[in-house]
Amino acid sequence: MSVTSTSNFVQAIIDEDIANGAKDIYTRFPPEPNGYLHVGHAKSICLNFGLAQRNNGRCNLRFDDTNPVKEDTEYVDSIKQDVEWLGFKWEGEERYASDYFHTFYECAVQLIKDGKAFVCDLNAEEMREYRGTLTEPGKNSPYRDRSVEENLALFEAMKNGEFADGAKVLRAKIDMASPNINMRDPIIYRIAKAHHHRTGDEWCIYPMYDFAHPISDAIEGISHSVCTLEFEDHRPLYDWVLDNLMEFAKFPSRPHQYEFARLELNNTITSKRKLKKLVDEGIVDGWDDPRMPTISGMRRRGYTPEAIRNFCDMIGVSKSNSRVEFAMLEYCLREDLNQNARRAMVVLDPLKITITNYPEGQVEWLDAEINPNQPELGSYQIPFSREIYIEREDFKEEANNKFFRLKPGKEVRLKHAYIIQCDEVVKDADGNIIELKCSYDPTTRSGMENANRKVKGTLHWVEASTAVDAEVHMLDFLLLPEQGEGDFMEYLNPESLVVLKGCKTTPDMKEAKAGDKFQFLRTGYFCVDSRYSTPEHLVFNQTVSLKDSK
Repeated sequence: MSVTSTSNFVQAIIDEDIANGAKDIYTRFPPEPNGYLHVGHAKSICLNFGLAQRNNGRCNLRFDDTNPVKEDTEYVDSIKQDVEWLGFKWEGEERYASDYFHTFYECAVQLIKDGKAFVCDLNAEEMREYRGTLTEPGKNSPYRDRSVEENLALFEAMKNGEFADGAKVLRAKIDMASPNINMRDPIIYRIAKAHHHRTGDEWCIYPMYDFAHPISDAIEGISHSVCTLEFEDHRPLYDWVLDNLMEFAKFPSRPHQYEFARLELNNTITSKRKLKKLVDEGIVDGWDDPRMPTISGMRRRGYTPEAIRNFCDMIGVSKSNSRVEFAMLEYCLREDLNQNARRAMVVLDPLKITITNYPEGQVEWLDAEINPNQPELGSYQIPFSREIYIEREDFKEEANNKFFRLKPGKEVRLKHAYIIQCDEVVKDADGNIIELKCSYDPTTRSGMENANRKVKGTLHWVEASTAVDAEVHMLDFLLLPEQGEGDFMEYLNPESLVVLKGCKTTPDMKEAKAGDKFQFLRTGYFCVDSRYSTPEHLVFNQTVSLKDSK
């Protein structure tokens, strides 16, 4: 598998626009601050900011903060951090739909004056009844023919807080017989007596996304409004809003909407509603839990922005929905970490070895390469002595000839050190193996006469007297691979987090900082946890295995 750029139909559109004289390519990323961004948003971020970079254009970060009931400044801050961590910078200061609340209101008033919007008293259930179906046209609201004067007075009363939530809405007057349900007199304003995180209690009516979004694009001069495919049926409403307000509002440009297929990863939750439920019910350790597919969770797990950007480039941009194998993302991650992660020796399930012919009390320091792909980084030093730890699974008392690790009478090489042979197995009263007695060949270390002597099997290890205890979190998918049609909570993976305590690592790891990434030799890639790890209590999160096990 190789990482190459694939098709991007939006770029092809921009190329044609530039060929036809377009001068200013202007995009935007418009998240709603009602949760943390997930891996699906990463594709949109990379697309919108990437298009701007590729075409010497600009990209805004605009928060769609038109629903105060669900929004919070915590989400605003997290989104800004995620975009910057992915390597992008927005044009000027971040923007908010709430910056334009007065303009939205003026535009709504103008639609009323033009006879293109009306205040409706139907409740939610009645609205559904009047709306019709995909095969049957809707019916006009009994309030559709209110006079302009009455609609203006009622809309102002809505703004002044004279009606309860849900009592009235403002609807665009389009066509209840339209084959596109989104054009059947859609709601463009609703009452919501909720405190807004930026405007406080100034407003108690708020515009709907389909009304606010095209106006926001037009105010900012956006040239290419790129959104996911579920908004394709909303594009006629996007155009209707702009077509009916361009002359009145004198917007600096007429933006156009283009839809692309959203990112759907196998066995991955990409619904903010579902992710929020996991957080609210304490199933996970917050939005940045390393098992979460949020950008902050992936960052805490040890994903790199380069890997995510390469992945988004690899899958391309199309107009057809499809699911992407998670292994593609893991491939991009391994490619990056293999080149850049420092190597380390960590024993997850320690088994003690005493090297009986090694001098008691002696400790020697051996060179270990930092990263074989970057020899210029040099090496670091690890201690070696009479007592070491190896992985318990690297020894079998009885094993066939295909077991190329340690067994009685067999030799293996210790990485960066010597060849040893197992001479004796020590067991406790219950028959459990508690120690191995081994001997070593002192001529087989690097630089010595038998350094190149060949044996089958190389093990990682940690010197016992200087070993540092560590806690390692082995991570898996939150959802089981086999899922039915029921509540997703029924298919949560009970082994998505396995905590390994009493792991052993080398003393240099005391200097590891939050977010540092390592390849644990023969085990996988791991990251120092940013929340719980301290120099006195190291905690590592599993990032990805060394290879795809599927």
